[in-house]
Amino acid sequence: MPPRSPDPQERPTGAPSTAETSRVPDALRTAAAYAWRILVVTAAVYAVFALLGRFHEIAVAVFLGLVVTAVLRPVAGLAARIMPRPLAVACSLLGSIVLVLGVFALVGEAVAGERTTLVREFRAGIERIENWLEQPPFRVDPEALTDIQSRIGQLMSSHRSTVVSEALSGAGRLVEVLTVLALALFCSVFFVHSGDRQWGWFCDQLPPAARGRAKVAGRAAWRTFTGYTHGILLVAATNAILVGIALFALGVPLALPLALLEFFAAFIPLVGSPIALSVAAVVALASEGPLIAAVVVALIVVIGQIEGHLLHPIVMSWAVRLHPVVVALSVVGGAVAAGVVGAVAAVPLVAVVWSVRQALRAARPSGGEG
Repeated sequence: MPPRSPDPQERPTGAPSTAETSRVPDALRTAAAYAWRILVVTAAVYAVFALLGRFHEIAVAVFLGLVVTAVLRPVAGLAARIMPRPLAVACSLLGSIVLVLGVFALVGEAVAGERTTLVREFRAGIERIENWLEQPPFRVDPEALTDIQSRIGQLMSSHRSTVVSEALSGAGRLVEVLTVLALALFCSVFFVHSGDRQWGWFCDQLPPAARGRAKVAGRAAWRTFTGYTHGILLVAATNAILVGIALFALGVPLALPLALLEFFAAFIPLVGSPIALSVAAVVALASEGPLIAAVVVALIVVIGQIEGHLLHPIVMSWAVRLHPVVVALSVVGGAVAAGVVGAVAAVPLVAVVWSVRQALRAARPSGGEG
């Protein structure tokens, strides 16, 4: 008897039927599809950050070079109208270096000039704080305060070798910081002079199908980064001027160094300014008493309102609008991943990524190169 040909309607034993296969919910299918894509993206992001962590000095130098480029490229462009481009780049860089060094020299001179007065005022301020803590409502035992001071002295004397080793390691870190700054300056020279040609060369190395999207992404990223950099400089300068004027009017010592601290702290959104003003409040408490310190604390609230409701909306309108929750999570995540540098770079990085996504999404229907 000849063998029977298999019936196309029959299925092998144990194979799931179409009805059984269709029993998998569509929601589970969609979730599984998104899950493996999320895992791939997460692995890629982790690999990128691991690579950046391995070469974090180079990453920091390139980031600082981009910041300098965003600030000085318009200046160099204006200067290039009346002089050759290389000379304009050199003048803008040298002028900015002289300006920064002049500010630090001015701050150092102010601190040196007030050193004797500061030592005397801080000693009197510490005694004033101790007397204040001994009175109601705190009623701290004077012997407890004396015991705390003696314990601090014993701790410092017993760990003197540790302090010395930390100071030596700090010297090594200083060399590392200077190396990063030198590399950042070296990169910024070429970025300011011919950064657009370098980006064009990079796009030409990509496959033809990807060049258009790369150009669109690059324009959006640079527009967002420069907008954020200019805006955060405006925020930092405004905060520093307001804090310096307020501290000088209140008679708080070290008004200029504290204003400079506020300037640098403002580069960390939401949390930088309160931390800097908290330092100013401690200085005011030690030198001028609780009333002036309370006024400085009130200044924290005022500066926070100005920064949150006036200045930062301007910054985000120049770059890209991010929800305050996203900004806060970015700052904390950046600080956990890379310390202070991560806290500074996290928000512009998130803003650039979101801007690139929006630009690519807008350019997709037309299919053009933007």
